[in-house]
Amino acid sequence: MGNERISGKAGQAYASARDNQYVRRLIEDEELRASLIAAALAGRKALQRVQSNRGSAVEAVTQDKRVKKELQSAAESLRDAADRIREPKRKKRHPVRNLLLIGVVTGGLVLVFSESARKSLLDAIFGAEEEFVYTSTTSTETAQTNGTPVAE
Repeated sequence: MGNERISGKAGQAYASARDNQYVRRLIEDEELRASLIAAALAGRKALQRVQSNRGSAVEAVTQDKRVKKELQSAAESLRDAADRIREPKRKKRHPVRNLLLIGVVTGGLVLVFSESARKSLLDAIFGAEEEFVYTSTTSTETAQTNGTPVAE
């Protein structure tokens, strides 16, 4: 009965690990594992260097160039691992925005290529356009009486 309880807990732990996205990513992503290993090794080297230093740990971290270099390397490796383990952000889809954009572009193209659509839109916005007929207020008779020659 005790063995069943252990195997039950082990089975639960396995199922939990199998379903965890971070564990799966750790298992599947070789570059993620390499970044974590590089961070651990750089951290270990920095720690050994600090411990072997005869001065204080603070002096070793602030003044020893090799310790600084190892700590910087560890930090970069951890940053790379963190970037790789995060799930990439998915683009949000906005179907209403896309439909509106398609409508505006289509309307613009219709206005560009259709003179009747442009005229209808201008009439709707500014009112119907009245036909303008020019009639001269001066007639040819009045021009002749003033002494200016009229070209015919």
